[in-house]
Amino acid sequence: MNIDSIQDVTCLPFTAFGPESAEPVIFIHGFGADASTWRNLQTQMENTRRTIAFDLPAHGRALANFAPSNAVGSAKAITKSLDALKLDKVHLVGHSMGGAIASLIAMRSPERIASLTLLAPGGFGPEINAKLLRRYATTHTEAGQQVLLEQFVGLEFKLPKKLAEYVATQRATPGASEALKAVAELILEGDRQGVLPTEKLAELPMPIKVVWGTQDKILPTRQCHKLPGPVACHVFDGVGHMVHMEIPQDVIRLILENIR
Repeated sequence: MNIDSIQDVTCLPFTAFGPESAEPVIFIHGFGADASTWRNLQTQMENTRRTIAFDLPAHGRALANFAPSNAVGSAKAITKSLDALKLDKVHLVGHSMGGAIASLIAMRSPERIASLTLLAPGGFGPEINAKLLRRYATTHTEAGQQVLLEQFVGLEFKLPKKLAEYVATQRATPGASEALKAVAELILEGDRQGVLPTEKLAELPMPIKVVWGTQDKILPTRQCHKLPGPVACHVFDGVGHMVHMEIPQDVIRLILENIR
């Protein structure tokens, strides 16, 4: 079962798959993406788990009704959306900026998070490819996005057909590039990013997994090397920043391990 919601302006737009579940899996995408980035994982999990993927403020279907936000503002928007959907306990999966958002939600409301799976998460160190992200936010052409997107993945990975066209079309939506540019300046500090208090992850009661690729050109893999002992870190050789796209079966396996 697939449900798309864009009706309630108190709740972020979302795409839901699978049967009703007491503890659904919530997917939070990264900067410049939208809920559709999770569709492959959601369709593969729909027979056994309820999954919900939100569009973050100023992204995708949330462009018109939700102002650009940093990770803190987006975490609040996700929390309000969970309240609107009456979801008291959930599993969180976040990629890149979505990983920073998921971490903030877990730190602020640990009682409602059953597990935390972070894919190449933002906020785990100051280094970030700010120049690439700013170009990614404002490039309108398919050829330009193709060049940029190739830097998001490992050297051997072939981008899905039509992905560059899809992203370019999204950027051409009136106001979209301007909104993403505003988001970029909220999450970046010059050529650096804000850093989360990752030492607090050790204090959280839920199981936590971090997944990273050695060929990540956006956020360096070394940002996971000094995480607290209770945090399980899984590093994949030859994989870039888009771990959920490049190694979906491994990511699904790790998510399912974490939510048991």
